[in-house]
Amino acid sequence: MTNDASIRIENLTKRYGDFVAVDNISLTVPAGQVFGFLGPNGAGKSTTMRILSTLLAKTSGAAFVAGYDVETQPDEVRRSIGFAMQDISLDSMASGWENLQLLGVLYGLTPKASKARADELLQAVGLSKVADKWVNSYSGGMRRRLDLAGVLMHQPRVLFLDEPTQGLDPQARRVIYEYLEGLNKDHGTTLFLTTHYMEEAEALCQRIAFINKGKLLMEGTPEELKAKVDKPNATLDDLFIQVVGRSPAEEDESALVQGTDPFVQGRR
Repeated sequence: MTNDASIRIENLTKRYGDFVAVDNISLTVPAGQVFGFLGPNGAGKSTTMRILSTLLAKTSGAAFVAGYDVETQPDEVRRSIGFAMQDISLDSMASGWENLQLLGVLYGLTPKASKARADELLQAVGLSKVADKWVNSYSGGMRRRLDLAGVLMHQPRVLFLDEPTQGLDPQARRVIYEYLEGLNKDHGTTLFLTTHYMEEAEALCQRIAFINKGKLLMEGTPEELKAKVDKPNATLDDLFIQVVGRSPAEEDESALVQGTDPFVQGRR
């Protein structure tokens, strides 16, 4: 694997019996890029991210993250990545500072280094003033910011973000956008994210790939992809509708109403 690629996927496939969740996809994400992985619910997005983060075994093909093979070098991959999942994993009966301090120790930092890193990140995500308050008193946006800080405790080279702003109000989303942009520009962190907010993808992502029914359909910059829509002043929403047959808002609302995780059903 070349040093300038943070993620490389080669003919990756994942099957659940006769169902093909990820169907022979290949793509490369250069180091330091913000890459959007878009598609409807059940398209294969989360399955791909779980394979890349070593949480799920592939059926066939190959995948490399930060220069390491996800199958033969899983520990090295895990030390190189952070993964902010859709479900926020925090101890609500502990303070923000205590959550980060514990994560730092679990990542192998010394207590002194963990404290220093926690203080740095709490300042960066704007939570220093509430660092000593229990997480159950935090708003949804504050919890998401703390969750992001948690996966950054060990300074990962690659950050996976699965619907990082789902359910947040526009103001909270903007705060997270700005933080992620700074993380990428100031530290060169590679970001690989999924989202149903097309304005989020267009604002953050330098390249985007569309996946549907496990198949990679198209890839390019936001401008290149919008040019594929035969419509003046086309948007990524228009492209999503063209590819999926429904709007991103309808897709996101459908997922919330169903209240189910297609991945658990072996279909994501």
